[in-house]
Amino acid sequence: MATQSNVLTDVGRVQLSASTRRIRLRPSRALLFGVMCILAIFFFFPFFWTVMSSLKRIDELNTFPPTWLPKVPQWINYETVLTSVPFALWTFNTLFIVVLSTLGTVITASLVAYSFARFRYRGRDVIFAITLGTLMLPAQVTLIPQYILFHRLNMLNTLYPLWVPTWFGGGAFAIFLLRQFIMTLPKDLDEAALIDGASYPRIFWQILMPLCKPVLATICVITVNAVWNDFANQVIYLQKDTIMTLAVGMNYFHTLPEVGGEPTQHLLLAASVMSILPIILLFFATQRYFVQGIVLSGIKG
Repeated sequence: MATQSNVLTDVGRVQLSASTRRIRLRPSRALLFGVMCILAIFFFFPFFWTVMSSLKRIDELNTFPPTWLPKVPQWINYETVLTSVPFALWTFNTLFIVVLSTLGTVITASLVAYSFARFRYRGRDVIFAITLGTLMLPAQVTLIPQYILFHRLNMLNTLYPLWVPTWFGGGAFAIFLLRQFIMTLPKDLDEAALIDGASYPRIFWQILMPLCKPVLATICVITVNAVWNDFANQVIYLQKDTIMTLAVGMNYFHTLPEVGGEPTQHLLLAASVMSILPIILLFFATQRYFVQGIVLSGIKG
């Protein structure tokens, strides 16, 4: 009986210490939660201000002190954007470039990464090191040679310069992520498939690629976001209104002094909201795969 009472006493002490530890952790967790909420509000505020300002009249937009909410939401601002500029055409051009660039990046980068991760050949590590070294090369270094190349190919003022380069390797960052992820997959899968008579292309497409969905989703999100917001390349190669993209089209509002007798600041904000909304929806739709791909890609070097 004494032994049993001692055991119960020890169990009670352990439970008490555990509950005390939880009580001590609660203030720190509450503080962390509060800090995260403040940071979330801080980072969300520019988007909130843009949306609210896009629904204001031009005179209300320039008032001081500024107002948080519009007195009467001006939904006509969005209609004016769609009717005053070829916004739908710009969106189609952007989607066309995004789809082809994403496909090119995913397909070619996965092939290169599969070679680095699964095959042994002379110079493989050197080639991979050179590939990673291109990450430190600024884009401005290759801008002029690439422009001269497309000029001699008569591809200026076309959409080709914006998506064709992605079909030649997909970029060092995408290759690195895919290579790291493929190396985490057991080679027993490849060996078992080879024993069953599968070829290397079949192993790649039917076995490894379905397992790479998290990192492929990550690459897709990164590529779509980069191409969608790319301004430098698009403004260099695109000069005609009929082939402009959304990134270049946003700058078009600065060349319009007035639309309907009014300045265009409120229309620029409305166009900005419509242009960034698809990216926000894409991120939240693929957030789980995006985070999972980033985490799992760094497990094994």
